[in-house]
Amino acid sequence: MAIKIYKRTSAGRRNSSVLKSDEITTSRPEKSLLRPLKKKGGRNNQGFITSRHRGGGNKRMYRIIDFRRNKDAQSAEVRTIEYDPNRSCNIALVQYEDGEKRYILAPLGLKIGQKIYNGEKAEPRLGNCLPLSRIPLGLEVHNIEMYPGSGGKLVRAAGGVARLAAREGDSAQLILPSGEMRIVNAACRATIGQLGNVEQGSVRVGKAGRKRHMGRRPHVRGSAMNPVAHPMGGGEGRRSGGRDPVSPTGKLSKGGKTRKRRKNSNKMILRRRRNVRYGQLVL
Repeated sequence: MAIKIYKRTSAGRRNSSVLKSDEITTSRPEKSLLRPLKKKGGRNNQGFITSRHRGGGNKRMYRIIDFRRNKDAQSAEVRTIEYDPNRSCNIALVQYEDGEKRYILAPLGLKIGQKIYNGEKAEPRLGNCLPLSRIPLGLEVHNIEMYPGSGGKLVRAAGGVARLAAREGDSAQLILPSGEMRIVNAACRATIGQLGNVEQGSVRVGKAGRKRHMGRRPHVRGSAMNPVAHPMGGGEGRRSGGRDPVSPTGKLSKGGKTRKRRKNSNKMILRRRRNVRYGQLVL
């Protein structure tokens, strides 16, 4: 979708932009696939804040997404392309031959009325979901399972795309958008194509109020706080902190290793991720 830049009618509009809704075909979601979404404000089940700077925001309803794509016996027709407030990419409403409706992640180029298929017998075409063992090498995929039947976990953000690099025995090698090269079971399913809404990362919010509508509260630097509120607070004048950057609880926030040692997961990573531009692959 193209980006619309506002006229500079005020200070907030001067630096803001939005995505044009050219691909969106309806603003009314399917009621049978909606569920209420409760706000937690970044708190866990004990009431402690575990994710800072969250709270408020516009009220949302959750759309049930079919990440498994496990209905193999029949085809599905694309009925609508819709906006989803809970994710960066758009979603598509598909209806199967028996009348059942499901939401899927909408890939780039998906059209209304297009037929899509799931399963091993499906052709490797845009929008179809099939095992990695049946996908030709070099093809672009998204919504990839990490374990067979678990549902898509990898590459689900707007503009996301991975590439099937190699296949050996029961395993397949994928190049993810982050540049990481990972081994996945070849029986895991993936959907053909790149996710739509590619220009979503280029939108400029423009003002603080719009960020509050998204459910994001103000982010205050630790060095601007008092010593009682943050380990890096206090000091006469502008102090650099006098220690490595840490979180309010004292954990390293830049470069400190926080990943738990998981042998089964580590051996599946052939190449670590690296800093790449949004939506681009490192080959």
